[in-house]
Amino acid sequence: MRVLGVDPGLTRCGIGVVEGQPGRRLDAVAVDVVRTPSDLSTAERLVRIEVVLTDWIETHRPDAVAVERVFSQHNVRTVMGTAQVSGVALVVAARRGIPVALHTPSEVKAAVTGSGRADKHQVTTMVTRLLRLHERPSPPDAADALALAICHLWRGQADRRLEKALASAGARRPSGRSGS
Repeated sequence: MRVLGVDPGLTRCGIGVVEGQPGRRLDAVAVDVVRTPSDLSTAERLVRIEVVLTDWIETHRPDAVAVERVFSQHNVRTVMGTAQVSGVALVVAARRGIPVALHTPSEVKAAVTGSGRADKHQVTTMVTRLLRLHERPSPPDAADALALAICHLWRGQADRRLEKALASAGARRPSGRSGS
């Protein structure tokens, strides 16, 4: 399975593609950071990110897209830009029929490091080890995008199997009253 991880940000948007299966070797396919200048309008910045995400999806053909779930931050301006970029990533994937999953930062940290409270240095170190990279991904947005893809490969598939099992169990459960 191939997953495109997106660490949304208006100034720096991390993107990374990882290929693999749970319990098997993971491979980094590509990683980058989309940078947009602050002197452009928000609309122009979002279009630049959309163009790059579209190109990456067409080039790398991911089976799924994993995006960091936006959460409330103290800086409303920062959270707005992050949410807007998340929306762009969701639309780009949805237009192509690619499933999208949202993962919280603590979920990603826990999946990659074993601790939901890991710092950026710890996440980058583990991403470097897990993907056997010769250099640490930089800036942290790049490592975060790869971590999102890894998290989805490991947790997303387990979540899908659980949902499928629950749906199957529900389909087998008898409906209506018995013994009347």
